[in-house]
Amino acid sequence: MDGKTDEIKGRIKEAAGALTDDEPLRAEGKQEQAVGKVKQAIDKVVESAQKAATTVAEKAHKLKEGL
Repeated sequence: MDGKTDEIKGRIKEAAGALTDDEPLRAEGKQEQAVGKVKQAIDKVVESAQKAATTVAEKAHKLKEGL
């Protein structure tokens, strides 16, 4: 699952736990939200790294062509 899905699923579990006074379910929901947020942050870092690598590769290619 992607991070956003985990976060939404966690919110639903947390709300269900709050409505039913089920603390373990509520805690599980909070944990899933945290996992979802971490996944989203990792995805952003990976995307940024890929863009940076592409930029470096393009610049290296241009430098090589100029030689």
